[in-house]
Amino acid sequence: MNFYSNGKLLLTGEYLVLDGAKALAVPTKFGQDLTVEKIKEQQLIWGSFTNTGECWFEAVFDLPKLRLVNCTFNSDKEGSAEFIAETLLEILKEARAMNSDFLNSENGFVVKTQLTFPRNWGLGSSSTLISSVASWAKVDAFKLLWNSFKGSGYDIACAQNDISIFYQIENKKPIIREVEFNPTFKENLFFVHLNQKQDSKEGIAKFRESGENFEKELERISIISDEFLKASSIIDFNKLIVEHEEIISSIIKLKPVKQTTFADYFGEIKSLGAWGGDFVLATGNENTPTYFKNKGFETILTYSEMIL
Repeated sequence: MNFYSNGKLLLTGEYLVLDGAKALAVPTKFGQDLTVEKIKEQQLIWGSFTNTGECWFEAVFDLPKLRLVNCTFNSDKEGSAEFIAETLLEILKEARAMNSDFLNSENGFVVKTQLTFPRNWGLGSSSTLISSVASWAKVDAFKLLWNSFKGSGYDIACAQNDISIFYQIENKKPIIREVEFNPTFKENLFFVHLNQKQDSKEGIAKFRESGENFEKELERISIISDEFLKASSIIDFNKLIVEHEEIISSIIKLKPVKQTTFADYFGEIKSLGAWGGDFVLATGNENTPTYFKNKGFETILTYSEMIL
């Protein structure tokens, strides 16, 4: 069995999507494969591989009890093997709670996941995993996400859709509408990786701490999402980026990334998702890659390289 889930980018509505704002999200050309093979032994043997084919995480679980036997994690940075194994175990247990037949057979499985993007890009290594596990377990991916983690769920929607979407939460349910985001000025859009991965959980927690009512901002961001889709020129698009950045900046009490890091840039820059890391959207021209490379940022993708 083979399952594939798309990566994601949130172009509008970060933070406020949690409270019901309409957000524009796009699936990426990058994602994650999950392959499953049956074996005789009653074990789940798991291997996670990078986009270059290196195994960065391995774990063995006893079945059908779903008990962790051992695990190894090849990294000198974030987390530990035990933490990642426990997180994976939580997802698998939740999937089985939703479908009692899942991982409850007389045979076992060898599972291999492989990203098609570098792990530090922040395009959804967790959401693509949850989406594919849900497909394998035949359960609702949104419920699996919300039962095992927090988050708006837009990343799950991108994992399962091959086209741009408007994403909104109404009465705790995801509303997904396929839209065509195909700007005439897409050759002026670039995605720049800032190499400062930010934990989206941390960003969400900070947003929640304020406890303020952002009804006006929520309404305006929803309108900007519509206007992003309709923008007929890069000039109009730039104005929307500036307004969106100002609104989110006022809410989370952080300066926009253009002010803090790229004040001399000739185009506009918009943070994506949790502020402060991963990719930003930059509007510009043929000189844009040179500008960012001179600032020390080597990963610059064009719109057509990034967006499905």
